[in-house]
Amino acid sequence: MESPESVSIEFEAAEKIILRWDSTASEEGRERMIFDGDREEADRYLRAVDEIQRSMESVSISADPSKVNGAIQIAMARLEDEFRNILITHTNPLETDSLVDPFSSSISSCRAESTGDFEDEDYPEDEAHNSREDEEQVLQHEGQEGSSRTSSYRSTSSIREIDLIPSEAIYDLRSIAERMISAGYLRECIQVYGSVRKSAVDASFRRLGIEKLSIGDVQRLEWDALEAKIRRWIRAAKVCVRILFASEKRLCEQIFEGLGPGADDACFMETVKGPAIQLFNFAEAISISRRSPEKLFKILDLHDALSDLLPDVDAVFGSKSSESVRVQAAEILSRLAEAVRGIVSEFENAVQREPSKVPVPGGTIHPLTRYVMNYISLIADYKQTLVELIVSKPSTGSRYSGDPTTPDMDFPELENRSPLALHLVWIIVILEFNLEGKAKHYKDASLAHIFLMNNVHYIVQKVKGSPELREMIGDDYLRRLTGKFRQAATNYQRSTWVRILYCLRDEGLHVSGSFSSGVSKTALRERFKTFNSMFEEVHRTQAVWLIPDIQLREELRISISEKLIPAYRSFLGRFRSHIESGKHPEMYIKYSVEDLETAILDFFEGYPVSLHLRRRSQ
Repeated sequence: MESPESVSIEFEAAEKIILRWDSTASEEGRERMIFDGDREEADRYLRAVDEIQRSMESVSISADPSKVNGAIQIAMARLEDEFRNILITHTNPLETDSLVDPFSSSISSCRAESTGDFEDEDYPEDEAHNSREDEEQVLQHEGQEGSSRTSSYRSTSSIREIDLIPSEAIYDLRSIAERMISAGYLRECIQVYGSVRKSAVDASFRRLGIEKLSIGDVQRLEWDALEAKIRRWIRAAKVCVRILFASEKRLCEQIFEGLGPGADDACFMETVKGPAIQLFNFAEAISISRRSPEKLFKILDLHDALSDLLPDVDAVFGSKSSESVRVQAAEILSRLAEAVRGIVSEFENAVQREPSKVPVPGGTIHPLTRYVMNYISLIADYKQTLVELIVSKPSTGSRYSGDPTTPDMDFPELENRSPLALHLVWIIVILEFNLEGKAKHYKDASLAHIFLMNNVHYIVQKVKGSPELREMIGDDYLRRLTGKFRQAATNYQRSTWVRILYCLRDEGLHVSGSFSSGVSKTALRERFKTFNSMFEEVHRTQAVWLIPDIQLREELRISISEKLIPAYRSFLGRFRSHIESGKHPEMYIKYSVEDLETAILDFFEGYPVSLHLRRRSQ
């Protein structure tokens, strides 16, 4: 056991070293940092601090206790400055560009562009919605050589921890922290550490494009601006949780683990709690914002990204003191899921309520049909997520029983379909119901049938074009839809061509009498004039009607030809001679069979054509 005299001598030697570096009294202490210089000097200073602390614990010390306390306070002030200087010297924001794959596609799901009010100018074209962009992948950081960090990793799952500070600096920081904590300066050490490292995190946030926006700020943004920020947030959140926060946690463990109960965790939360709240406040603002259909796919992207990140959040913020961050992330995910369900319901209501009454020219595909089918095709692209989120059936059936303003959905073929599939079918059902109402605004019944045929055919083609949508809806219901557009085509032909074909009947043309040829030329001339007039009128009007699908247009023309041309050829063959034997036959037989065949090619092209330009010379 050392004598009091030797303890006193050792204290005085240690005190001398401490005072030499007292920045309040020593010029050398003001101008130089110990740990920036000679390694031996730094070790000498640490040993001096250890000696002062031993002196405090010695009951046999002959030195004045106030003198010992003064020395330890000077030493702690100096170590605090050294601690801060080492941190600042070796703290740089992450090189975020090297943390993200520069060749990966940006995260931006195809969205349905609309105010939610289904105005015509808001309906998107098909081509804008053909793919869902791939999720960005955060790559391993190829660590940089030099003073700021090394290139080693500790990798678990998708987390990629990088060395934020070189190992020699970590050794010095841990050596200093150990002395400060053992002397009762844990709080001061944590505050210094947190202030410096939080500045580094803030700088990384700025490089990642994460802005300091309150929940109110986010909710006041226009949707177009918000979409871009959501894409940026998804990329940034992955870097923050899996690299930035994870690496900060590792650094805290390297410096503080084992130096005091919860010291490493306290430093970690001092550093990242504020930034983590800032990061997740953005997603929270989206989760509680006004629900409208155009937001669905970005909210789904946000939900998928956060769901993917949640295990990493739990791993990085796994301690008791960081529970609030875990809870916030989980609650946001739950609210995003609820927002998705609410938006799907609101979309259904919006489709049913869409009020436009002005018929689309030419009976072509209504903008609402394009919008809705593009929208649900994109919904199908998110099938994996939505099957888990949409667990209740749509509000149909008995609730609306007997309501003439609401369609029924009593389809046996849908009995075993998932709730999500039933919601998609319900959207199609109410779309059809709405379209049937819009068809009534056409004054021409034939055009109303063309309108319904075009639109239901478009619905069928969109279902067939999406494997996910077709699988969910099922071929049985698809056959039901196919039957509907074919029925509309049949109804069109009946309403247009039955009366024209009626002109080509024999009834009413024959007369009796011994001197008669058996055919009334007057009735026959009138029959040809009526046919010509009716065909010309149909040609004039229906050439400007539009069937945009080339195959459907050709099929309908063929069907018309198969009914009209044989009937006209037969009628012409039977009665042509009766007309040609009289005066001015060209006034009655205006068109050859070939003329009609050619004229039918004008139908449903969407622009006017003069039939007289089509006539063949007689």
